[in-house]
Amino acid sequence: MKIGFIGCGNMGSAMIGGILKNGVFEKNEIIVSNLTEEGSRRSQEKLGVVTTLDNCEVVKNANIVILAVKPQFYEEVIGEIKNFLTPQHMIVGIAPGKTLAWLEEKCEQPLKVVRLMPNTPAQVGAGMTGACVNDRVTEEDLDQILAITNSFGRTEVVPERLMDAVSAVSGCSPAYVFMFIEAMADAAVAQGMPRKQAYQFAAQAVLGSAKLLLETGMHPGELKDMVCSPAGTTIEGVRILEKNGFRSAVFEALQGAADKGKKM
Repeated sequence: MKIGFIGCGNMGSAMIGGILKNGVFEKNEIIVSNLTEEGSRRSQEKLGVVTTLDNCEVVKNANIVILAVKPQFYEEVIGEIKNFLTPQHMIVGIAPGKTLAWLEEKCEQPLKVVRLMPNTPAQVGAGMTGACVNDRVTEEDLDQILAITNSFGRTEVVPERLMDAVSAVSGCSPAYVFMFIEAMADAAVAQGMPRKQAYQFAAQAVLGSAKLLLETGMHPGELKDMVCSPAGTTIEGVRILEKNGFRSAVFEALQGAADKGKKM
């Protein structure tokens, strides 16, 4: 097998789904470890990959090992697998705050180490991933990692010092976007629109706006101005958002998330 996942929750499943859909690896080239028999059965039924309950089996059978567990379990898992690691392995962390140096130190040997920060839209092939690597990762290795991450969205390679910013602006922000969509839908419901229809209008507006920005390359302020007719409804809404600290609240939320990531 070529790639292994220790843990297979929402993010691990999303990554594997993209890998399989785009033919980066075949099902029999992917091994996944789960904590329980039920989880193993679910991975087998949903993804069709090789499954095990033994984390060390993943390391023995795959050179690329993705740690797809919660951050609080990283040290325990690495302690379990470290004696089976070799210089041929590439360890991939996807947890905030777990630096390249920290991962290598806990593995207790020189290794190829990668940090990824994907986000939940990877589940529908629209993820955004930040990536950084240590100096043992070759260009060929990086190309392989990018083939994996691009299979479930877009990827940007960044210096490690920006990974906390990546976590805040793309890793955490889907939660804020969902809150924004829910709030807009609530307002539409208050105006008499059925709930399901309100979600459709709000979500499609966010999706279309993001697509317009990415495909035109225009500044978001310029795009905003295109919607704001003089003395119109949109500029009145903008005035109220600004009055209530909309931009400042977003800024503070992302700043707080980034600061929290530095402490993990």
